[in-house]
Amino acid sequence: MRNRTLGRTGISVSEIGFGAWAIGGGWGEQREKDSVDALHRAIDLGVNFIDTAAGYGDGRSERVIAQVLKERKEEVRVATKTPPAPGPWPPTPYCSDEERYSEAYLRANVEERLRNLGTDCLDLLQLHTWTRAWNRNPRPFEILRRLQAEGKVRHIGLSTPEQDQNSVVGLMRDGWLDTVQVIYNVFEQEPAAELLPAAAECNVGVIVRVVFDEGVLTGKYGKDSTFPPDDFRSSYFAGDRLARAVDRAEKIRQELEGAGYSLPQAALQFALAHPAVSTVIPGIRNVAQAEANVAAAETKDLPEELLVRLRKHQWLRGVWYG
Repeated sequence: MRNRTLGRTGISVSEIGFGAWAIGGGWGEQREKDSVDALHRAIDLGVNFIDTAAGYGDGRSERVIAQVLKERKEEVRVATKTPPAPGPWPPTPYCSDEERYSEAYLRANVEERLRNLGTDCLDLLQLHTWTRAWNRNPRPFEILRRLQAEGKVRHIGLSTPEQDQNSVVGLMRDGWLDTVQVIYNVFEQEPAAELLPAAAECNVGVIVRVVFDEGVLTGKYGKDSTFPPDDFRSSYFAGDRLARAVDRAEKIRQELEGAGYSLPQAALQFALAHPAVSTVIPGIRNVAQAEANVAAAETKDLPEELLVRLRKHQWLRGVWYG
């Protein structure tokens, strides 16, 4: 497993991290033994970065991670996320930061993260979402910097709001962020226009999420695939979105014929090919997925000619012709 530096944090992180949403729930039934075994196997294979959140099973994901790390001697860094107080998700331009991320709320939430993870200082705390409306006076980050000075938090980050990922660019340039977590994959390439170059300029670590577009870029779904009502994917792939995504994934698979890469290998290597990217955190929920993702990361780098061909598969889902 190769490592990269997580921006200005100076932390050396594995190119493949452990996305820990599914082990908290929300992706169908999940046995705790499978979660524990997956974490152990990933660490055995050199994974030293885990990403979780308060909202992943109401802290369940964090607690499972803490349980496993008590049994390990390796240094493993854990990033977690604090959501805003109840209200619209993502926050609207009319939401008040003082209501959604008040100091009292952030302090209480950080204490809960510390308890769940069994630590006295969080390696990386990320706000789980944001609105551009708060950029002019980003008071939540002033609060987090105070918590950092108090020794509760080592580093501070932000997980981009899906509908406005570029809202973090100004925050990076103003020095508020040590890391950003961003959606970047063969379908979603907009971050390459401004966000990723800005992160490189500001030495902000980049954590890539949704590298498989919630699984469709692994090639494992068909147009008739279904998901339980309590599974996040049942809403993500609502309507005809799954059928359209499967069609587009098949076109990418055809593009790869004869190139020596499977669809998931190419999807991971596409994200890792950008020099601003520090680590990619595919969701992992069992030993087989841990092994497959690490093996995909160890595949040879994509040649420039193939990278250029994959760029044409960008999918502008938000426009009528997409």
